[in-house]
Amino acid sequence: MLKNQVMKITQLNSASVIIEEKIGESKIKILCDPWLEGEEYLGSWAIYPPYEFIPEDFLDVDFIYISHIHPDHSSAKTLSRLNKNIPVLIHNFPEKFLKQKIERLGFNVIEIEHDIRIKLKNNFYINILAADNCDPSICGQIMGCGLAEIKYKTTQIDTIAVFDNGYQVIVNTNDCPFDIAKTVSAKIKSTYGKIDAILVGYVAASSWPHCYNLSESEKQEQAIKKQFTKLETTKKYIELFQPKFYIPFAGHYTLCGKNTELNKYRGEPELEDAFEWLISHIPSKYLGVILNYNCWLDLNTGKTNKKYVSVNKLQKKKYMKEVLVHKTFPYENENLHSTSKIYDLIPDAYRNFEIIRNKINWVSNSFIILKTTDYNNKDLIIAISCNGKGYDKINAKDIHTYKNYMMISLDIRLLMWLLTGPHKALWSNADLGSHLKYDRVGSVYKRGLFFCWNHFHITT
Repeated sequence: MLKNQVMKITQLNSASVIIEEKIGESKIKILCDPWLEGEEYLGSWAIYPPYEFIPEDFLDVDFIYISHIHPDHSSAKTLSRLNKNIPVLIHNFPEKFLKQKIERLGFNVIEIEHDIRIKLKNNFYINILAADNCDPSICGQIMGCGLAEIKYKTTQIDTIAVFDNGYQVIVNTNDCPFDIAKTVSAKIKSTYGKIDAILVGYVAASSWPHCYNLSESEKQEQAIKKQFTKLETTKKYIELFQPKFYIPFAGHYTLCGKNTELNKYRGEPELEDAFEWLISHIPSKYLGVILNYNCWLDLNTGKTNKKYVSVNKLQKKKYMKEVLVHKTFPYENENLHSTSKIYDLIPDAYRNFEIIRNKINWVSNSFIILKTTDYNNKDLIIAISCNGKGYDKINAKDIHTYKNYMMISLDIRLLMWLLTGPHKALWSNADLGSHLKYDRVGSVYKRGLFFCWNHFHITT
């Protein structure tokens, strides 16, 4: 290590961090996964405490690294306000959805091949590795993320990034659940050996259990189970990498608008609560670090610039009641539609669903039942087969005749967006944003079902 070399990690918001190195007057700064203002996931995920985003503070950033397509990692609202001369680094995904999104915002995108260590500046390197063996039953994102998952194998929806200067190594695990990324994580540990710091998630953001038709006691029970299951996998990351420092981050959000009331059932702890669990369950030789907004860890000294201040839960509750609950979702600004207008879109959406279902050769006797209500308070309920036998408009009294189904209830304005296609709204984002309410009967969790369902829209 050079005498006047400094390596720092600065926490901004959620998965948004800055990794920087300074050697004398020379420096490099990389902004990772920027989400610094506004609400994401169709308006449902809010930042708390609010982040004071000043774009001019980021004019000296040399690169932006974006791990994957999810809007809390590639916020269009944030990116649109950043300097478009900053190159954006992403994995060379087979699906170009992320690349095209960033390019439309005016940036130059540099695609980096899997597990290729690239020099960025001076002696500073980045290596982006795709998460492997994607299975939504592991990560809990029931819709999957499979825009690229045509082969129904490796998804590469999320990535792990390794930053090093030849002396120190930082691993950014982003949103990758351990059981999905353990193979590639073991490879990183084998390749780099000593790991100085890892950034590791502590929540399993998903629609379970708060969006499901469960009793209050069941939701509370499942929320607790979900919370500790995720913390155990966070522990596995730390045990594998054996870092000098670990920093819990990412997944720091609060549901807002009409979804505010769901926060208590999410099973996603406050940062300091997760940190308390980690330090009590992880050997003290691995040093935990917890950071507020705009606070940093110096890897050389092991010191932070400020002592962590916990979130005041009473103040947060007050802010939720006075501010967040009054947020509106973008689709709520639309006019309510008629059920006939929605039903006219179903044939093309079903045809696209069938194309993907046949492409991966997946068949199930389960049904998806869509339920919505129009401006006359008239219900539209459609039962959609997963074995090529079409769809039917049904009445509420008919639902109990189906032995295996997942019923999705949603706002008719959002349904119009989802049926229109990914340029308006994605089913997986609506799911993660807690905009969909679920009722299920029978053994209906099938990976293929939800992979195909992402394609239930009219866009080809």
